[in-house]
Amino acid sequence: MTGLSIENISMRFDLPNGGAVQALKDVSLHLKPGELLSVLGPSGCGKTTLLNILAGFLAPTAGQIMLNGHRVTGPDAERGMVFQQGALFEWMNVRDNVSFGPRMKGVSAADYMPNVEHLLDVVGLKDFKDKAIYELSGGMQQRVALARCLANDPDVILMDEPLGALDALTREKMQGLVLKLWKETGKTIILITHSVEEALLLGERLLVMAPRPGRIHKEYRLPFADMGVGQDLRMVKKHPEFAEKREEILSMIWDMEEEIMGRAEAGAGA
Repeated sequence: MTGLSIENISMRFDLPNGGAVQALKDVSLHLKPGELLSVLGPSGCGKTTLLNILAGFLAPTAGQIMLNGHRVTGPDAERGMVFQQGALFEWMNVRDNVSFGPRMKGVSAADYMPNVEHLLDVVGLKDFKDKAIYELSGGMQQRVALARCLANDPDVILMDEPLGALDALTREKMQGLVLKLWKETGKTIILITHSVEEALLLGERLLVMAPRPGRIHKEYRLPFADMGVGQDLRMVKKHPEFAEKREEILSMIWDMEEEIMGRAEAGAGA
């Protein structure tokens, strides 16, 4: 089967005192190639844990991840990761950061440089390729991180709050870039975010996770990602259905947060 399958994933963390935390329980989902999924939920619902399992950084205590018919057992170039902070190599310039993956694979410069130059052009950094990382703004550094991920030509791009540290204007521009790259590359993208608005804008499919143990509470299929490709995202936000879904999901997550706080208060009073 092509695509990415999450099959009955559960994750339990054992604690030094003999206790345990059930971070995820029986999470199942299938993504077809080229789908764009956003994931949100209250703090501690296992969003980042799920992403780390998909990346191969963590092995689940139950279930499995299948990608294009084979089991995911660890990190691999077929799955690229973009972190909240770019995790770039400060001692390398922009071009060397972007070309790092192909160089580590032993690909010749003649083969990888045309693609690297193309990606730098796509993310708007063609004139900055010789700049040091510390000379770039936060938004430009995240553009480098995106281009570096794409240079490895992964089947799946995993994004952990990649725009969370950016100012509002830069964040909106980067959201537009993510949509552009999604449509142009046909990559499967999974994006974790705490922003309901961002999840609506960047989620062709959107998952709301329930509080611990993390599980899928509700899934939406939305038109806004397609609407936003090449369009002013502020106009998309003015769509009546956008406002309706935003309020529905905000209320849903607010209720979950209230439930979590209630549990905490009950435990403290016990």
